[in-house]
Amino acid sequence: MLKIFTIPSLLDGESPRGELPPERELYGTFLRLAWPSVVEAVLVGLVGMVDTLMVASLGDEAIAAVGITQQPKFVLMCFLFALNVGITALVARRKGENKREEANQAMRNGLILGLGLILALAAFGFIFAEPFLRLAGANDDYIADGVVYFKIISISVVFQCLNGSINAAQKGSGNSRISMSSNMIGNAVNIVFNYLLINGIGPFPRLEVKGAAIATAFGAFVAFCVSAGRLFQKKNYISFHCPAPWRLEKKVVAPMLKVASSALVEQLCMRVGFFIFNRVVADLSTLAYSTHIACMNFLGLSFCCGDGFQVASTALAGQSLGAKRPDKAIIYCNIGQRVVFFVAVILSILMITLRRQIIGLYSSTPQVVEMGSRILLFIAVITYIQTAQVIFTGCLRGAGDTRFTAITAIVSVGLVRPIFGYLLTYPLGMGLYGAWTAIFLDQLCRLVMNYGRIHKRKWLEIKL
Repeated sequence: MLKIFTIPSLLDGESPRGELPPERELYGTFLRLAWPSVVEAVLVGLVGMVDTLMVASLGDEAIAAVGITQQPKFVLMCFLFALNVGITALVARRKGENKREEANQAMRNGLILGLGLILALAAFGFIFAEPFLRLAGANDDYIADGVVYFKIISISVVFQCLNGSINAAQKGSGNSRISMSSNMIGNAVNIVFNYLLINGIGPFPRLEVKGAAIATAFGAFVAFCVSAGRLFQKKNYISFHCPAPWRLEKKVVAPMLKVASSALVEQLCMRVGFFIFNRVVADLSTLAYSTHIACMNFLGLSFCCGDGFQVASTALAGQSLGAKRPDKAIIYCNIGQRVVFFVAVILSILMITLRRQIIGLYSSTPQVVEMGSRILLFIAVITYIQTAQVIFTGCLRGAGDTRFTAITAIVSVGLVRPIFGYLLTYPLGMGLYGAWTAIFLDQLCRLVMNYGRIHKRKWLEIKL
């Protein structure tokens, strides 16, 4: 059993290209980079759950009003998500090549490109909030609250995306603590103002759903200010003190956009797929949809755990390839797989044993508790598949193999999830359980495709 943790097992048939440190040092390097991102990602997930719980006190319609905005928001942000993938991959590769100035220039070029883009997208979301949410499947009983929430959130995505670009560069350089600290502070601000503004505590007005949106926007602004402030510290690898130019240059922008363009296709396919799937579920009923939103919080928590470890896989794979050490890229990919398996075991046990109590936090409606507790059994299985495929995806992105991850997204999220979601939910009459069966099939498809790509080793040969 312990042999799976040794270097021969971690190499998985790859030949060493030089001296390798002992297993303890390799795992230590991975975990030192991973733990801040894991803490950050889990706290972000927990804050999302707390947000929903606080809004849940206003009723099932309020949960639905906030939940219906999530996929439209991510559609707005997908262009910046893709750009950030390019920033992380390029910074990691340049650090591996020991080119600090070019790494810093990549961050600055990314900020220049991203700012104009996100301002235009935020304006679009604000102006077309109601038709956007109608398209997402919003019902009349909560559309008014949803529009108010989404207009404010559209403004906040400017700060979320700029914060994300800065942190993408920091993570690519191996400094994940900055992202953790900025988002922890921003999330704490979010929760405090949720408490004050949703229910109207002390001198603060009772704003209900609108208050939750304002709290989220203020938290995003504070997080951006914290991460931007870290750029003025000389000790950081990514810093304004590094004499890198601010002008756009082809040698920096071209490889960044090479990665980002494929990542954009991936993001668009994922967001469109999620958007359509969300519409399928929203059309069931407000009760079923609020149950779905509550359960998605826990699937999101599983994803956040995997995503935190994915940051380490992405950065270390990119740095290893930049240093001409594909053997170490393979090792870090497999270390990630071993670590997330144990995380999945813990999460699945909690979801199985406490499923009724967990759903009971969101609603006391018997139908919601019954449906939600059964769906948590789905999630207990999905979490093993999801965390594993997220690590594979991170390694491929770190190598710049975003064309393949885009193909995976087209097949799994763009086709499998919405098509099977509709067929199982309506023609086959499985309702919400059919929708969650489709989520399982989507995650399984991504795992199989990414596993095959990793083991073909073509990602180790990509040049940036």
